[in-house]
Amino acid sequence: MSVSNASVHPVEAPPPAPAATQADQPPRVRMEDIQGMPATLLGLSLRFFQFFFAAASLSVMATTSDFPSVTAFCYLVAATGLQSLWSLSLATVDVYAIMVKRSLQNRRLVSLFAIGDGVTSTLTFAAACASAGITVLIDNDLNSCAANHCVQFETSTALAFISWFAALPSFLFNFWSLASSSHR
Repeated sequence: MSVSNASVHPVEAPPPAPAATQADQPPRVRMEDIQGMPATLLGLSLRFFQFFFAAASLSVMATTSDFPSVTAFCYLVAATGLQSLWSLSLATVDVYAIMVKRSLQNRRLVSLFAIGDGVTSTLTFAAACASAGITVLIDNDLNSCAANHCVQFETSTALAFISWFAALPSFLFNFWSLASSSHR
């Protein structure tokens, strides 16, 4: 029987590569920033709308004289105030990043954005829901809109919901970016 024997052919090791410096290496290829994420124009416009509608909701509710007598309305003022401050501060960061053409895809920064957006959007949504419930109670169940500022309560609640609708995509984009960056 004829069986072939394995033979080993030695191969020379390639010569060691010279130590490359950071400047010699080509730039790392990054995934393009998706519109809606931080430091993009859509992300900035979402922040602007979050701020505008939250500030408008806060202003309308705060101009009524009897909002402090209802806990849900006080909660709405606090939540929209927090949403306004958060959105304005992140809009400022977005403007700076766009002006200097810097990406904000740092893992810690995206984590902060995702957690902050999640907390503020949840608070805004909960406050808007609570205020909507009280507004329905005053208007439909108690029929005492004539004695209250129902139009202002309803307007402020609607503006808070619109602010939440603008905040939700920011949270989802940041959360998605955070989840997709864990695989890199």
